[in-house]
Amino acid sequence: MQARKMMAKGFTLVEILIVVVILGILAAIVIPQFTNASESAKFSSMLSQLQTIRSQVELYKNQHNDDYPDLVTDWTQFTDETNIDGAAPTGTEIAYGPYMQKPPVNPFMDSSAVTGTIGTDATAGVDGFGWIWDGYVLKAVMPADKASELGASDADVLTF
Repeated sequence: MQARKMMAKGFTLVEILIVVVILGILAAIVIPQFTNASESAKFSSMLSQLQTIRSQVELYKNQHNDDYPDLVTDWTQFTDETNIDGAAPTGTEIAYGPYMQKPPVNPFMDSSAVTGTIGTDATAGVDGFGWIWDGYVLKAVMPADKASELGASDADVLTF
């Protein structure tokens, strides 16, 4: 009788380790790309919201004798109907708005609060606010490191 040679089937430990190392290298390359894509999507969403708010602010201003809405106090003038003076309409007064369904939330700050004063330069201490009046322009607030990483413009973003 001839002795049968047994052929081993399967992978050696070295082969498995090589595959694991290759997968680890690929993961190290791919995962940061997905993380950055998520931040880019948040940034695009924030810029889209900012453009919408700005256009609605201009519409409000045109319909209310060149007065800006008082978004620092709250978003009521923007989310409810108002008369030409910015107050709740009564009786037969013409109602304008609402300009937005609800206050927009800045995804980087998780806040819809507004700070600053219309017509003055931006103030310090914007942490915790989502939006800021910088002169006559509404800007988004975001951390400086995120802004530089995503290439944010000074025209759209105020950093801290």
